[in-house]
Amino acid sequence: MAMKKKNPVRITDVTFRDGQQSLIATRMQTKDMEGIAAEVDKLGFYSAEVWGGATFDVAIRFLNEDPWERVRILKRLMPNTPLQMLLRGQNVVGYRNYPDDVVTAFVQHAAQTGIDIFRVFDSLNDERNLETSFRAVKASGKHVQAQLLYSLTEPKLGGPLYRTDYFVKKARIMQEMGADSLAIVDASGLPCPYDAYQLIKEMKKVVTIPIGMHSHCDSAMASMSYLKAIEAGLDIIDTAFAPFALRSSLPPTEIMVFALQGTPRDTGLDLPRLVKTGQYFEPVIAKYKEFMDQTRVSLVDTEALLHQLPGGLITNLLAQLRQLNVLDRLDEILAEIPQVRKDLGYPVMATPSSQIIVTQAVQNVIAGRYKVMSRQIRDYAYGLYGKSPAPMNPEVQKRMLKNYEGGETPIDCRPADILKPELEKAEQETRGIARDMGDVLTYALYPDIGMRFLKQKYGLEMPPQK
Repeated sequence: MAMKKKNPVRITDVTFRDGQQSLIATRMQTKDMEGIAAEVDKLGFYSAEVWGGATFDVAIRFLNEDPWERVRILKRLMPNTPLQMLLRGQNVVGYRNYPDDVVTAFVQHAAQTGIDIFRVFDSLNDERNLETSFRAVKASGKHVQAQLLYSLTEPKLGGPLYRTDYFVKKARIMQEMGADSLAIVDASGLPCPYDAYQLIKEMKKVVTIPIGMHSHCDSAMASMSYLKAIEAGLDIIDTAFAPFALRSSLPPTEIMVFALQGTPRDTGLDLPRLVKTGQYFEPVIAKYKEFMDQTRVSLVDTEALLHQLPGGLITNLLAQLRQLNVLDRLDEILAEIPQVRKDLGYPVMATPSSQIIVTQAVQNVIAGRYKVMSRQIRDYAYGLYGKSPAPMNPEVQKRMLKNYEGGETPIDCRPADILKPELEKAEQETRGIARDMGDVLTYALYPDIGMRFLKQKYGLEMPPQK
C-alpha cells in the first residue's frame, strides 16, 4: 500500500506572547526571553508570536520596558524565524478604535522594527475594521494573517448565529480582502473536536490560502480539536512550550509534535531538542507564580464553556478582583458575564469586547445591573467598535445611549470613518521628548501611561521603586 504524501503540520510558537499572557498576566520580562531566543530560532517553527495583545500595555505600565526594543532584540536573536504579532485591527494594541493615520503608522513602524507576520483581527469579526490594517501590511511588504474569531451561542457549533456557514462566509471575505493566510482563533477552549473537523473541512472547499488554528486549553479540548482539524486538512497550529502550556494557555508543543510523529502530517521538528529547550522555561515561570490562577486546583475550567472568558483575561481579572477586595464574588461575576454578552449582541470574547463585557459584569454585581456604565460600553452601544454580531438588547442599548454625547442614535458606518486624524497631534504633544516614531506611537496609543513611560525612559521622571 502506497504511503500518503507527507504534508507536515507547521507550528507557530506562542510562548513569548499568548502563553505567558494566559498564565502569568504577560509579566515575562524581555531578559527572560533573551536567554533562550537563539535556541528557539534553531527549532524550525513556522513563526514565533512575540508581540501584540497585552504585551505592549504591560511593558510600559508595569515592566518599565520599551515594547519596540523587545522586537528589535528578538529580531536580532531570531533571524531565521518569522516574528509574528497580534494586531487588533483598528484597535491596534489598545482598547478603542484609532484613526487610520495611527493604524497605518503603527503597522509601518512595526514592520520596520522586525515584525514579519501580522495576525489581524477585530473583536466583532467586523471586516470593515480590518481594511486599513490589511492595506498597511501589504504596503509594507509583509504577511497578512487574517484572524477569524471563533465563538458560540450554543454549547456547540450552530444556533442562530455562530454556524459553520457564518465562519465560512467570513473566511471567504477575508481571503478576498487579500489575506495571505487565515487563523481560526478560539480564546476560551470552545471548539469540540468534531465541530473543528467539520469547520475546517467546509472551509477547505472555498479557502485556498493556508489555514491555522489557535485554541486554548481551558476546557481541555484543544489538543483533540487540533488533531481532528488536522485530519480535515488544517495547515498550522499554535502551541506553547510545556511550562507555558495547558490551563488557560494553549496545547504543549512537545506533545503535539510527538502525537504527529510517523504520520503524513509529521511536523519534522526535533522532539529531543524541543524538550531540552522547553526545560528552560520551568524556572522562568516559577519566578512569576504570583500571577498564576490559584483559585482552583483543577487543570480544567469547565465553566469556560459558559462564560467563554479568554485565557489571557482570566489572570488579569483575578488580579483586579484582588485589588478591589471582591474576589469572593467571582462566581457571581462569572454568572453575570453571559447575560451582559447576550445584551450586547453576542460579541466574541476577545479584546477589547471581552474587557468591556467583564468590566460591566463586575459593575453589575457590585453596583446593580447597568447602574454604572463605562465610557467604553457606551461607545460600543453607539457603534464606535463596529457592528455587533447580533442586535443588541434594545432596552439596554437605549439606556446606554441616554444623554450620550454623540447622540442617542447609533452609527452604522465604518467606525473609523468618523474619527479625526491623531498622529500629527501626538507628534506635537511629544515634541522634545519622543526620539522616533515608536515613541510617538506609544503616546498616541496610551496618552497617560505612554507619556509617563517616555519621561521615565529618557530620565525626565524617576520610575517607581520596585
